Amino acid sequence: MADRVIVVKIGTSSVTDDRGRLTTAAIEKLAGEVAGQRAAGDRVVVVTSGAIAAGLPVLGLHPRPNDPAVLQAVSAVGQGYLFAAWEAALRGRGLVAGQVLLAPLDFVHRRQYLHARRTLEHLLDLGVVPVINENDAIADDEIRFGDNDRLAALVAHLLHAEALVLLTDTPGLLTGDPRRREDASLIEEIVEVDAEIEALAGGTGTVRGSGGMASKLAAAKMAAWSGVRAVIAGADRPDVLASALAGTAGSGTVFVPRQQRLGARKLWIAFAVGSSGTVVVDAGAEKALRERGVSLLPAGVIGVHGDFEADDAVEIAGPHGRTFAKGLVRHPASVVKEWAGRQTSTLPPEAVHEVVHRDDLVLLP
Repeated sequence: MADRVIVVKIGTSSVTDDRGRLTTAAIEKLAGEVAGQRAAGDRVVVVTSGAIAAGLPVLGLHPRPNDPAVLQAVSAVGQGYLFAAWEAALRGRGLVAGQVLLAPLDFVHRRQYLHARRTLEHLLDLGVVPVINENDAIADDEIRFGDNDRLAALVAHLLHAEALVLLTDTPGLLTGDPRRREDASLIEEIVEVDAEIEALAGGTGTVRGSGGMASKLAAAKMAAWSGVRAVIAGADRPDVLASALAGTAGSGTVFVPRQQRLGARKLWIAFAVGSSGTVVVDAGAEKALRERGVSLLPAGVIGVHGDFEADDAVEIAGPHGRTFAKGLVRHPASVVKEWAGRQTSTLPPEAVHEVVHRDDLVLLP
């Protein structure tokens, strides 16, 4: 398929060595594969990690500091080295690289979302390979919880990409930890991400990276809910990009896209922002939210857990404690607790009456 958009993300562990230094070979390898897809007619976007890891040895910082402010400063130094490596590798293959720094919040506000899309589309129209990284140097949230896996999924959604390829230091999602189980094998296709699949992903990855298989699984799930085919594959596999796009057996773990595409704002709410608490609702409210797509009102609330503020993300659970939705709450926890179970007619007339508006609510599988 000509002119399809492909988003490929490569992790920190794949572009740096054990000492945190950039490995030009890994970048050169992927740059060559990007050039191959460009020659085949694809429009390719690269999402790359590694700015913090690249900056650490330059500044002589070992071990890696934990202070977020220091890490932001390190990323500002490392980002230049990281992009320079990509620019040189792509230029050596006749391609022009364009640096784009994004934060996930760029995908929440409609105006910023459309501006980011226009910028990336113009770069692609000009034949440029956008090289994207998180704007770590000024965005606190990315240092705290962000990772480029989720960012890559948001970019794939933004550009209506044909595929998202997440490259890492394993061949894909395995049935177990290969360091502990000799019989661990590659899961080649996943139709729906459930609790059993999530349990296989484990925790974070290397000390140099912020992600790990869990974040790649979350990104693949985001892509699937965007209608985008996602593949988790090994960065060191020969011709991995072409193989993943062609669906070659054993080339990685493929996530089948859903038919119904979730909008950008709801995609962010569902998967990219962490929950600050839980609002428990009665059976009637759960049924109404599930079947009628209404807003959550105080009358249906029977419990509140956590100390959240207005506009924070919260999980919404039924009377038996099972989470079935997620949304942005319009009032702090103290107000939701005070209003729990009350009819709208008894609330202050000048106040916003919804606990979670339907436009800010997403039903989860």
